[in-house]
Order: sequence, then structure tokens, then C-alpha cells
Amino acid sequence: MSPPAGDRTLDLGLVVAAHGRHVVVETPEGDRVRCLTRGKKSELVVGDRVRWLASGDEGVIERLEPRRNLFHRQDEWRSKSFAANLDLILVLVAPEPPFSEMQLTRALVAAESAGIAVLLALNKVDLASADAARERLRPYRAMGFERIELALKHDAAAAVALLTPHLTGRTTLVLGASGMGKSTLINVLVPSAAAQVGELSVALNSGRHTTTTSTWYWLGEGRDSALIDSPGFQEFGLHHIEPMALAGLMPDLRAAMGHCRFHNCTHRHEPGCGVRAAAERGEIAPARLRLYEALFDELSQPQRW
Repeated sequence: MSPPAGDRTLDLGLVVAAHGRHVVVETPEGDRVRCLTRGKKSELVVGDRVRWLASGDEGVIERLEPRRNLFHRQDEWRSKSFAANLDLILVLVAPEPPFSEMQLTRALVAAESAGIAVLLALNKVDLASADAARERLRPYRAMGFERIELALKHDAAAAVALLTPHLTGRTTLVLGASGMGKSTLINVLVPSAAAQVGELSVALNSGRHTTTTSTWYWLGEGRDSALIDSPGFQEFGLHHIEPMALAGLMPDLRAAMGHCRFHNCTHRHEPGCGVRAAAERGEIAPARLRLYEALFDELSQPQRW
């Protein structure tokens, strides 16, 4: 289908890095161009498709193309977008240092809200403490989340072989807290990652600031598979989600919601609550119910922005 008449003089591009009003756009031919957005504020994120107009050696973003999805977090102060138009979110956890189930739950809830598939990757399975981490992840596997096991430093080749079928043909956002092995994973899959970050930093005139923004990497020469590395997993707010919608975004709780006596049940204290009854029968892990209660209380607090 031909683009609308008003778009025929505009180029189509992919945002591969963004910092403020400055973005780096990649053309369908693989060239990268530094562009500015109009106005004082930009809502563009890595993975966005845009229409842009060349202006000398640079360009100006004229319009954002419709997004398939947007993965973002929102705390009580501000909203922060990670990336757009994703096929998969790869969440990396490890036995040492012990991963946070609260952080993991936040990421899974946000992914469910955005309608994006998730792959859990347990790294450092060569450690003796791996069995304890497997046990902690057992409820998530029962909820239907797929899990793979890696030893990125111990056997990088095996890790690549396991990851490749999941990543091929997809745009994947990698999430992982400090110490989980995310930098190792990026460097194993994209050996030129450090050089690319430096080049994008220069293009954005942002110095070290690219370390706080998402970065796009192609996997291989085919340019049909990509990784997006995004820092900022330490704090992951969910204030863009209504408290009453929370249980429906947690698969184990959602399975029991249809058995509640009241349609507006908060699953906290109401009589005849199907969720709490399922927890009493052992169908919902006590830790998961505590996570739900803590998040429900958090999301019920007023925002400050």
C-alpha cells in the first residue's frame, strides 16, 4: 500500500536511541541519522517507527507511526518508557545475588498489561545455589511463564544456542537487575555492543547519558532480530495500572477471580473471595498473595505528579 500523499516526501525510520529531543533514526537501508523532534519535549522511545524529513546531514521527526505496544513504568513522581513495538521481554534472574520477587512481579505485571510475551532466564545455574532459585521460580512456571537456564560465564556457547530460537525474528527487550548478568548477556550476543553505545552517545551529544536510556542492537546481519538493552530495572513503578485491574494481570490470581461473591472484590477482606479461598487451598502461593496486597496498597496511593 502506498503511503498517504503527505508522507511521500517523508522517510520512514526506526528509533535506535533517544535522549531528550535528540534521537538516532535508522533508515531501511541501515544508515543512521541524528534527528531532532519538534517542540521542547519528546515522547519517542527506542523501537518507535517515525516519519522524518532530511535537513542537511540531520533530520527532523515529523510524526510517530502507530505503536503495537509500549512498555513503561510509572512511579508516584514520573513515567519512564522503556521501548515500543516489542515481541518479547527477556527477564534475567540469578541465584546470586538473590533476585527480588517483587521486581520480577512488577515486570511481569507490566508486560501482561502491555500484552507482551515474557521469557524467564535463570542465569548462573552452575552455582550450588541454583536449586533454591529454581524452587522460587516454580510458581511462575506453573502460571505458564516459559523458563530457560543459562550459565553465561561458564558456557556462553550453550547459552547462545538456548537463546537463539527464542530471539530469532523478534524484537526483545532485556531486563535484569544489577548482578543478574545482563551486561554479560548483551556482550555475548552482541560483541560490538560497547562500541555501538559509544557511537550512539556521540551522535546524541549525551556523553554518559546513554547508560540511562535504552539501546537497540541488531542480532546478526539479517536485521530481522533485535535486542534492546534498557537499564533502570531497580525501581519499577506500576502507577499506570489501576488497583482493581492488578489481580487480573497476575495469572494465578486471575484464575480464581471468577469465583468471588462480589464483582468488585478487592481480594483483600471480602467474604466469599475466590482468590483468598484458592490461597487457603494452596493453589496460590502465600508469597504471591503478599506481593499482590503490597502492590494493591501501593497503587491505591495518590500520585504526586
